[in-house]
Amino acid sequence: MDLRAQQLKAFDRLLTIMDELREQCPWDKKQTMESLRHLTIEETYELGDAILDNNLKEVKKELGDLLLHIVFYAKIGSETRDFDIADVCHSICDKLIDRHPHIYGNVKVDNEEDVKRNWEKLKLKEGKSSVLEGVPKSLPALVKANRIQDKVAGVGFDWENPNQVWEKVEEELNEFKMELKSGNKEAIENEFGDVLFSMVNYARFLNINPENALERTNKKFSRRFQYLEHKAKSLNKPLKEMTLAEMDVFWEEAKQL
Repeated sequence: MDLRAQQLKAFDRLLTIMDELREQCPWDKKQTMESLRHLTIEETYELGDAILDNNLKEVKKELGDLLLHIVFYAKIGSETRDFDIADVCHSICDKLIDRHPHIYGNVKVDNEEDVKRNWEKLKLKEGKSSVLEGVPKSLPALVKANRIQDKVAGVGFDWENPNQVWEKVEEELNEFKMELKSGNKEAIENEFGDVLFSMVNYARFLNINPENALERTNKKFSRRFQYLEHKAKSLNKPLKEMTLAEMDVFWEEAKQL
């Protein structure tokens, strides 16, 4: 890996290029934080895909794209005299030092859970009125559910063992089944939401990230279905003209790949 001086030189090169692009490129000159926002979200998801695929070459590339966005926002902030990249760096450094008193202070911790509990307590001392303030409103629902549960667990609002959580899952499933009989769509949807929320909670107790787990299943299903499409195409037979039994033969083949 590069020595620190080389790393700083590379970062300085990026800052210089950003200055030049902002001054000379018509597209870069017209960008605002709002115009970049959706692109940043897209880049974040692309990084997530690369991580799940364990494609380190793509991880490196997507990290570069995200770093560019960070530098871009900081450049815009410097133009309005609100902040620059140094302010951004110092801000996160100060927060990390403040949030890790077991490293930079006299606080003693025994494990990861102690660290997480201290983190949430420190955030409340910083003036946040709720431990849930740090959960972005625009997060996808599955990710948000996981973050909400993780946050409240950090201050002790949690089950004691996985068996209790699974009992809650079964309870929610029974309530969902009861509402299915009622035919009340709103009530059915509410109970289905409760089932998902409790399953996310159970995943957390098993140290499973539900978003990663579901996305891996999405990828697995897509890969198998595309194999099925390829086989159907090789037979010159549209999928809609195949029976489920015919499709299942290729589906089972796909599962072996």
